[in-house]
Amino acid sequence: MIIVCPKCSRKHKVSPDAVTPYIQSGKKLFATCKACKYRFPVLMNTLGDLEKKAGQPILETKARARKICVTLSKGGVGKTTTSVNLSCGLAMNGYRVLLVDTDTQGQSAYMLGKKPGAGLTELLTGELTPNECIIEARKNLWLLGGGKSLAGVKRIIDRKSYGAEWALSEALSNLDTQYDFIIMDTAPGWDQLIVNVLFYATEVLVPVALEVMPLHGLSEFLKSLGSIQQYRKEIELKYIVPTFLDTRIKGPQTLHSELKRLYPDQLCAPIHYNESLAEAPSFGKSIFEFAPGSRASADYRELVRKVSMNDKAFS
Repeated sequence: MIIVCPKCSRKHKVSPDAVTPYIQSGKKLFATCKACKYRFPVLMNTLGDLEKKAGQPILETKARARKICVTLSKGGVGKTTTSVNLSCGLAMNGYRVLLVDTDTQGQSAYMLGKKPGAGLTELLTGELTPNECIIEARKNLWLLGGGKSLAGVKRIIDRKSYGAEWALSEALSNLDTQYDFIIMDTAPGWDQLIVNVLFYATEVLVPVALEVMPLHGLSEFLKSLGSIQQYRKEIELKYIVPTFLDTRIKGPQTLHSELKRLYPDQLCAPIHYNESLAEAPSFGKSIFEFAPGSRASADYRELVRKVSMNDKAFS
């Protein structure tokens, strides 16, 4: 009998004898993934049909995408750069990735060299279907673009009398099983759309520029995230990514050491300051395409390995 983790897609063999008592009693069956420690309910309603077709007990849940929100209330910390390069890196390693741009600037499309005719706005308002809004940006990488029109969507969400925080979740619900990762780029600040993203995502990745104000912004963001977690236990701060590490000066290294002390479990390897990261967007390319031999490319390859839990990525 096979059980598939809906979070990391790892398959686990389970003895039918261990599951049979739950089937017979009608009790809910939960499993905990040995790889990522995610606890999830096992769907039992199709078990009978699967047994008849296969001739033996098979129990398999359809894998759901890992939904990662890239966010911090402070601007200029590398959110879009990280969202785009992480998405491209995962796609290059065979994962099916949807990049969702929830920023009114719509820079994710620009960085990928694309000009989508529609995007998240049309999906949220119900004007178009997901297939009409999502474009293929690279092999294994799809884009749901943002842009100025999202400002109007924010006002629509604000006017909802109830359930406003679930608007994005409702719009994206049918996409959960079509991808391995759904990466969400967010705008600076704190508004109803970011609340929507946090009610949809299950993992949070925070890029933090190694400067005093972004570190203060991290502290404030964690307080806001704690408020969300009172209603959504599923969402978790998984990754803190230091950005713009310049080893030529002492300040960023000191702040990096402070982050190590405060967040040892969530801290990822830093992204070093690199001119290629600033130049790549003007060519509509990821860092892996524009400067594959650069230090920044090596840094983002390491982040891809960390997030995918795949040490063999890029090998």
